[in-house]
Amino acid sequence: MGKKLRVGVLASGSGTDLQSIIDASEKNMIDAEVVVVISDNKEAFALKRAERHGIPGFFVNPKDKTRESLDKEIDRILEEHDVGLVVGAGYMRILTPGFVKKWYGRLINIHPALLPSFKGVNGQGDALEYGVKITGCTTHFMDEHMDHGPIILQAAVKVMSGDDRDTLAHRILDVEHQILPRTVQLFAEGRLKIKGRWVEIKKGDSWKDKYDVYPDVLYSEGY
Repeated sequence: MGKKLRVGVLASGSGTDLQSIIDASEKNMIDAEVVVVISDNKEAFALKRAERHGIPGFFVNPKDKTRESLDKEIDRILEEHDVGLVVGAGYMRILTPGFVKKWYGRLINIHPALLPSFKGVNGQGDALEYGVKITGCTTHFMDEHMDHGPIILQAAVKVMSGDDRDTLAHRILDVEHQILPRTVQLFAEGRLKIKGRWVEIKKGDSWKDKYDVYPDVLYSEGY
């Protein structure tokens, strides 16, 4: 096996998407390892998850900092840890254009809706309130705009008649924990190529053939 992709994760909350990458790495499902976790929230459980797995964790305090100075501090930490891929996993701040420009093509995010629908912090609740019958989750390269960059993978999840926000969010989260590590692996294998708004996924193995999938979920090509 060659050198593993070094992943830096930005997270503001509980860090379950972070955990999905750590678990996949420890099970040798992906040729990647999380080498640093950065949070803007001192109490984020994501930092506890990092500590449990012996991964360096950093709280970058946003108080009294401009967005630019905050992102410069994050950039410095990523550089110090020789990060090859940055993953936004429930990071609740919009990154500055300068940061995005530097890391573009090596910066991905996961969002709990089928972009471009229901951008923002409440994708699951907004989808439910709108009355859609199908929603899901999306991984994408990040650009200067919120939840906007070129889409990598998507998975469609049915909305059930008895759903509230929590039950729907939980089912979507289960699928996020599949497509996010898969996206990291596609990147590690060099199988992702950005062509404008389109991400070409080079042919190769399919996780549908290797790991369990949810029967009611539709996975996009490339999974």
